[in-house]
Amino acid sequence: MQNPGTLVSLSGVDTAIVAIYFLVVLTIGFYLKRFTKTGNDFFMAGRKMTAWIAGLSFVAANLGALELMGWAASAYQYGILATHWYWIGAIPAMLFLAIIMMPFYYISKTHSVPGYLQLRFGNSSRSLSAVCFGFMTILMSGINMYAMALVMKVVLGWDIHFSIWVSSITVGVYVALGGLFSAIFNEVLQFVLIWLGALLIPIIGLIEAGGWGKMVAKIHQNFQGDFTHLWRSIGSFSDNPMGIHWTGIVFGLGAIISMGYWTTDFLVVQRVLAAKDLRSAKLAPIIGAGFKMFVPFIVILPGLLGLAVLPGLVGEAQAVATGGHSFNEILPLMMARYLGPGLLGLGITALIAGFMSGMAGNVSAFATVWTYDIYKPLRKKQLSDGHFVKVGRWTTILGVLVSIGTAYLVMQFASIMDYVQALFSFFIAPLFATVLLGMLWKRATSAGGFWGLLAGTVSSIGMWAWVKVDPGALRIIALSPNAKAMAENMYRALWSCLICAAVTIIVSLFTNPKPESELNGLVRSCTVLPSEKHLKLTQKPIFWAGVVFAVFIVLNIIFW
Repeated sequence: MQNPGTLVSLSGVDTAIVAIYFLVVLTIGFYLKRFTKTGNDFFMAGRKMTAWIAGLSFVAANLGALELMGWAASAYQYGILATHWYWIGAIPAMLFLAIIMMPFYYISKTHSVPGYLQLRFGNSSRSLSAVCFGFMTILMSGINMYAMALVMKVVLGWDIHFSIWVSSITVGVYVALGGLFSAIFNEVLQFVLIWLGALLIPIIGLIEAGGWGKMVAKIHQNFQGDFTHLWRSIGSFSDNPMGIHWTGIVFGLGAIISMGYWTTDFLVVQRVLAAKDLRSAKLAPIIGAGFKMFVPFIVILPGLLGLAVLPGLVGEAQAVATGGHSFNEILPLMMARYLGPGLLGLGITALIAGFMSGMAGNVSAFATVWTYDIYKPLRKKQLSDGHFVKVGRWTTILGVLVSIGTAYLVMQFASIMDYVQALFSFFIAPLFATVLLGMLWKRATSAGGFWGLLAGTVSSIGMWAWVKVDPGALRIIALSPNAKAMAENMYRALWSCLICAAVTIIVSLFTNPKPESELNGLVRSCTVLPSEKHLKLTQKPIFWAGVVFAVFIVLNIIFW
């Protein structure tokens, strides 16, 4: 455990599996290039996707390094509490997007979330959100590069810089060629590969541990504190390894960060906007939510197994200083422990697929927002549709190159997920308040939308800087001086969202709103939504949303 050198070597079969995967994704990119002639094809996949394709892509775009590496590490760091980011931190928000918000995104025919803000609040809000989203997306893309390079370094001994460049160039090529078409079809392929490869570790690991009960017993032997209950230990800040209270989980995560991410982060919303009709667009997040509930089995469980069989892993900075392994490496360490020739190739391919899926999602979303929400408004003269397709392709390459630089920033954080959630609290939490008020409150004005979004974003970054300068500020921001980084992120998101909402409301009450005639298709009270009365009960999105929500409740009770 103290020697971070090469853990395993790929056999000929393993190498062939990995090589075939790279060849397939590039072939898909070259093949789909012939179908991406217009801007609608390149940036929105022609709006031709079925509910199942859009739904699987919706989940796969999020099933990158954030999931596979980040949450396995967080499960080792915080125990089963990390599952909250899959259940209360995803399912209600995905269903809310499907039933409440999707009709307005789809009916308005917007190409992006900043595009919706431009229709609702004007150019100033669109520009601010586009710049913030572009900045966040590039930083997030760096996570996927870093995580993939980390796997290659730990498992195979590959140079971390070589791994970053190989993965990023491959993604850049197939997204630049086929745009969102290529990204979506590769994401569906990658979704299948991830499940096939990632299932191996929890199955073999549980067999070694002797089942769930014996694994829990071993965790209790190795660590003090409750690492195996979702809700029982969060009635007090001091009773759980995250140092968080249930209010942070329910309000900071469930009501703000998750709602913000799943309903306003264009990375995932873009996939649903590519659906062929409104019903498909509403069903896609519901289908995604059904699959999302079971992802912890392949992501969280390996981290819990690590607590049972590999105690002693530390944070990234300490690992670098001592030459040991960090908990960011728990997933590749478990792969080295359990997977032999053939299986290892499948496992490595699953991880590469996940990393490339997440990175492709970020890069394709960045290209769309940059081209339509930043570049196009700056050009005064009319330009051809083909011109913007070219800009989108070059922006994809530029985004990849900038992302390479941000990959090295991740190394400065103890946990990958601490880094990710900090970004969400900066940009996603206040954006959610702006979009939600815009859709549900017709009195919200253009000035209110802009100043509220600006105040929420600046306040969130300011709170983060305050804690860096004065750690004692945790007592005020996170309600406890013992809160860990993840708990701080949850409360900072809550406060920034509330600040954004308050400023939006106050400014709106003192400024003039748009006439209702201009809000049709943008605000709920001003829009007549298409009727679904002619559909059978089992054909209605609201029915399947209810089924998914019932399963969600049952799972939380089982692991209470």
